[in-house]
Amino acid sequence: MTGGKASSAGAGSPEDRASPEDWGPLDFDGHRVEPGESAEVRLRVGESYVAEEVSVPVTVVRGQRPGPRLFLTASVHGDELNGVGVIRDLLNDQEWDGLAGTLVAVPVANVPAFLNQDRRLPDRRDLNRSFPGNARGSLTARLAHVLFSKVIAPSDFGIDLHTGGGERTNYPQLRCDLGDERTRDMARVFGCTFLVAGTGPDRSLRRTALKKGVPTLVYEAGSPRRFERPFIEKGKTGVLNVMRHLGMLPGRPELPPLVFEIDSTRWVRARAGGILDLKVELGQPVRKGQEISLNTNPFGRERSALKAPLSGVVLGLTRLPLVHPGDAVCHLAKLDREQLAAWREVWAAERAVTGPPPS
Repeated sequence: MTGGKASSAGAGSPEDRASPEDWGPLDFDGHRVEPGESAEVRLRVGESYVAEEVSVPVTVVRGQRPGPRLFLTASVHGDELNGVGVIRDLLNDQEWDGLAGTLVAVPVANVPAFLNQDRRLPDRRDLNRSFPGNARGSLTARLAHVLFSKVIAPSDFGIDLHTGGGERTNYPQLRCDLGDERTRDMARVFGCTFLVAGTGPDRSLRRTALKKGVPTLVYEAGSPRRFERPFIEKGKTGVLNVMRHLGMLPGRPELPPLVFEIDSTRWVRARAGGILDLKVELGQPVRKGQEISLNTNPFGRERSALKAPLSGVVLGLTRLPLVHPGDAVCHLAKLDREQLAAWREVWAAERAVTGPPPS
């Protein structure tokens, strides 16, 4: 249940094997980035309706010493902004003098959707179900192809930053393939207590990246269309922890008191339509049978109560107090009795210091 071991992950990558004599400038899409320097690059994707160029902004930081290449992506869904805050803060505030290897940071991966503050692109496709993409396909397919060929595939490791979708919010968690040893080692040092195991949806960024041999974590925290400072700070700490673990930065990762590998989660869904009154909050430990929400009609009369089908922790919640039958209300991760008791102590101490999570 405690933080896991750090390993020499990445030792097999071409960049990591490079000797100091071989470590030189990086050619990134035709831009020469010297050791100890950074470059701001725009990757061309296509044109808009008015024939203006559609491009993706990328910052490349080249370390003075050999090491792995790590990519960071945010706003793969255009309305998910916390990851933008994570990357922006890292690029603006972090000193990179001690960097070994290369950081490739994409603060706004899905520019067309970002400009519209929409989850999907104008062609109504989901970028995170479109990898590795197609250079001759739709706008979404072309964007996925550029990101995969220029950013993801040439890297050794990756972190993809997300929030809850639609009107949902998430407690900080990682989603990753824990069956892959290098991915698991990264996940256990990131700094999140909850690691949700899974290979990811077909054609998602993380699943396609791992098939290419690039272990990738998905950090999920918070809600769309806002900057939530506690979740941004945790994401920054997580990225720096992974970079220390990989030997890209000096120092040791800051590990959380508990780390749980989650194999089973379940969405609790509304049984009837109406107005919702939530009785739990993000991160809260709950016992089986505990009340999750009350559902009433517009006159205020109680219609139904939702109860937890299992004991565990609240990983996600709806933020919309209106539901149809079948709408997702609460996402629960299953914990055993020992895990639940341990988390209850940590959560109570956390709540005493930080107060309720962002609403």
